[in-house]
Amino acid sequence: MDSEQRGVAIGMASAFLMAAAILTLAAIFGGTRVAPGASMEFRLELLAASLMAPATSLFICIARLAKHRFFTPEDINGSALTEGTSRAKLLQALLQNTLEQVVLAVTVYFVCSFMFPSNFLGLIPAAAAMFIVGRILFYVGYSGGAPSRAFGFAFTFYPTAFLGCVAVYYLVVRGAA
Repeated sequence: MDSEQRGVAIGMASAFLMAAAILTLAAIFGGTRVAPGASMEFRLELLAASLMAPATSLFICIARLAKHRFFTPEDINGSALTEGTSRAKLLQALLQNTLEQVVLAVTVYFVCSFMFPSNFLGLIPAAAAMFIVGRILFYVGYSGGAPSRAFGFAFTFYPTAFLGCVAVYYLVVRGAA
């Protein structure tokens, strides 16, 4: 492994450990505020609130690129009609990565909102909070290279991946029952 790969591995491992700790705490203490047998209305409200983190992240990316294009004559015609400045390419890469993360998170949060037992519903807003923090850290670190953005990427991705795995478990268990 070269130094860049080590930096990425350290960032991703650190994010994994921090996400695991936060999700563990959310699993232990998050369900104490939710009445057993959470209503459909509560689940939908929780889902709506949790989806605002990915939506806000996507909004910020779109707005940053649109603002840049508006004020930069070389980029005003969009990426399909111009080569694009390095700044436009960077903002497009941030938008693309965020869009990929948002699609996964929205799908997983939606499924979890309906599949999870009420004592695990606290995992969803915890993952959403980590999503927004992870995106901010990813944006800040992006231009510094892969090691600088690894923590932010992983802190966005791992909580969603963990929730997805738990949802698959519940789907299999309920399907087998």
